[in-house]
Amino acid sequence: MELKHLRNFVVVAELGSVSRAAKRLALAQPPLSNQVKELEQELGVQLLIRHSRGVRLTTAGTAFLNDAKDVLARAESAKQRARHQKDAAGGFVRIGYAPSTGHLLLPLLIRRLRTARPNAKVEVREIMSALQGDALSNNEIDVGLSRLPIDTGDVVIGACVDDPFCLAVPAGHALAVKGSLALRDARHEVFVSPTRPRGPAFFDQSVSLCMEAGFNPNVGYEATTLRGILDLVGAGLGVAIVPASMALLAPAGIVMRPLSEPARTGTIAFVQLRGDPNALTAALAQVATEVFAELGREVSRMLARLR
Repeated sequence: MELKHLRNFVVVAELGSVSRAAKRLALAQPPLSNQVKELEQELGVQLLIRHSRGVRLTTAGTAFLNDAKDVLARAESAKQRARHQKDAAGGFVRIGYAPSTGHLLLPLLIRRLRTARPNAKVEVREIMSALQGDALSNNEIDVGLSRLPIDTGDVVIGACVDDPFCLAVPAGHALAVKGSLALRDARHEVFVSPTRPRGPAFFDQSVSLCMEAGFNPNVGYEATTLRGILDLVGAGLGVAIVPASMALLAPAGIVMRPLSEPARTGTIAFVQLRGDPNALTAALAQVATEVFAELGREVSRMLARLR
């Protein structure tokens, strides 16, 4: 099985016609049709059903199409990585980031990296913290921005920053005063929560904090992003547990209350595989160390002002 056979099959499947695919690929129709038949023979399954107006995928063909696209994407990624590695000012790196980490760190990291490596090619993928260990091991990403804990194994933490939780409160609310807050004081409030499928670790940590404070949160509203959560809080719909770093981006109309109890530190980590030979990964790890240290100092100063 060759990559060209996979590419040709994908074009035929997506266009639904061997003749149209042949024109797109600048190939004669009979050889293209034979390639697809040879692929079916090698696999031992029928991929396409031929009819008078073209072709359509079988159930096996639909499954194989997704896998073929994945193989082609990985092959292209490998080619790009190899090409970029020879450029001292370049390189190629794939960054996975948890939904609750991209608001500040991802833009800073990429901007700093491109200053140091102007020709670097960067791919980014939103991926939940719980899945980043497997994504690294399966060579789907090179580094990750994750909220701890994360399954370690061959994964190492290159840098980390404390990002403790705060309670975001609408301005004018009874709890919208300066100073730290015991979370149990918000036990009667309506909460705005992240949707669990989009951020299970963050969702579970938020619920766990409320349970430690002695109550189940009354979740009245959900949002898929931290910015979305703050928008709903700003609209006066409820309060929300959010990372302290969000105070650096919070819009007007929101007051942040650091949590005095339960005391638990949230942590964002830069993770990578142990022994990764990619020179750009090492360069990015150095950038992450600097960026995380700067963000940590900024969050600490901000918390000191809020307390």
